[in-house]
Amino acid sequence: MKVLVTDEISPEGLAPLQADPRIELDIKLKLPKKELHQVIGDYEVVITRSGTPVDRALVEHAKNLKMVARAGVGIDNVDVDACSEYGIIVVNAPFGNVNSAAEHTLAVMLSVLRNVPVANDDLKGGAWNRAPFTGLEMKHKTLGVIGLGKVGGRVALRAKAFEMDVIACDPYISEKRAEDHGVKLVSLEDICRYSDIITLHCPLNDETRDMLMAEHFDKMKDGVIIINVARGGIINEQAMLDALNSGKITCSAFDVFSEEPPKSDVIWDMIKHPKMIVTPHLGANTHEAQKNVAIDVGKEIIKYMDGQPLSTAVNIPKFDPDLLEHMRPFMGLMEKMGEFISELAPANPNKLTFDFHGEVARYDCAPLTVTGLAAILDKQTEQDANLVNARVLARNMGIEVEEIRNAEPGSFSNMITVIMETPVGKRTIAGTLWDGIPKIVMMRDFMTDFVPEEHMIVLNYPDKPGALGKIGTILGEANVNIGNMNLGRREKEGEAMVVLSVDSPASDEIVAQIGEAVEARFAKAVHLKKA
Repeated sequence: MKVLVTDEISPEGLAPLQADPRIELDIKLKLPKKELHQVIGDYEVVITRSGTPVDRALVEHAKNLKMVARAGVGIDNVDVDACSEYGIIVVNAPFGNVNSAAEHTLAVMLSVLRNVPVANDDLKGGAWNRAPFTGLEMKHKTLGVIGLGKVGGRVALRAKAFEMDVIACDPYISEKRAEDHGVKLVSLEDICRYSDIITLHCPLNDETRDMLMAEHFDKMKDGVIIINVARGGIINEQAMLDALNSGKITCSAFDVFSEEPPKSDVIWDMIKHPKMIVTPHLGANTHEAQKNVAIDVGKEIIKYMDGQPLSTAVNIPKFDPDLLEHMRPFMGLMEKMGEFISELAPANPNKLTFDFHGEVARYDCAPLTVTGLAAILDKQTEQDANLVNARVLARNMGIEVEEIRNAEPGSFSNMITVIMETPVGKRTIAGTLWDGIPKIVMMRDFMTDFVPEEHMIVLNYPDKPGALGKIGTILGEANVNIGNMNLGRREKEGEAMVVLSVDSPASDEIVAQIGEAVEARFAKAVHLKKA
């Protein structure tokens, strides 16, 4: 097997690959794009860090490529969809640099509080000033941790050792897991309101991009300190710069930026700001971390050659092919159900139950459970949730997963029910296949009958005359066309559950207007992957 290394990788991590007689290892660093495109077709595996964009253009030239091994947690530089289209496995190393990132967070936090960089520069410049660099203690400061995953959890534990009061915001971590860390779960608004220091440890995706905007800074304490050793783009950089200039932020430390290397004036103005301490994405740059991630991806390559299951693949399922063919339609149903309930359910699930009823329960339902679990957890963790890692992610979040099978026939020949238990109660959704088409047949205790579609609106309100007319009028005035409508009721003029399929997205403002008009107990727009 021919393996190409395109970025600096720890020699200790590469040693097992070099010692394997089945592997021909070539190290070609910083190749120009044109030259890389010319040679990539000769290789079956490419090992990269963040310096090599594995984009669609590269994939299209990689005629023999079987695996992309990203020596690190982030896969921002890898077009996973393109790799999947061409049958290329993508693996990463999500655990090797966790400790390094947590320690770097504490390093820059202490540097901020004790004015280490500016005092260092001042003394080396020949001065002896003490009063201007009077610092702050960590003890009894309130630390707000946004994202209590692998890195955030370690930061929280270490902060507790400094006798800090730690609060955290992470809608996909159970209360038990937070308690294990000695941390109180709160909302993002409370993080902004009560924290003396805020540190971010969440992935960059559509939900976290620009998570902290100007309105969030307005709610923060005067003199708040912001630490970002996670991903650039989670904090809106213009809003950050404005908060620095206004004095809202007393000091800040950033290791990551939305452009790396930086190009825009906004980012450079922020980097050069006297209240900023900055490092060039060094969170994972320790000898130990680089060795660990190289070893981890090397192990995955050996496993692939030996035909063993992969531990950190981000884009492949691992199931018996015969069973997979039978389960494939139900996997599609589970994916839609999981995605749907994840958009509607409250935060901090403690338990997920997958109940299989009817003929489908006669088979091994593990593929279905993992498919639903991955759909629920996807995009909510530092690592993408998929069929390979969903159970591990759930365990790391402290979420209990239960599978129930009952082969006795019920209301449908096959029905799958997902129950999500949270601190504020249970949420239930059930679905079936009708001529191979996924349908949702129950939400809470309301009987429903609809096909999950790309753009939907879910409403729960008192069933009063004229309510549907108000909904239609508001959507019509907003130029949003209703494709389908499903109404579930317990009794006449009681409580109604309405699910609307619409041809285009309805804004939050429109949904809020509808909710107010019909006195809704619940009103939410749902956006699913295109069916």
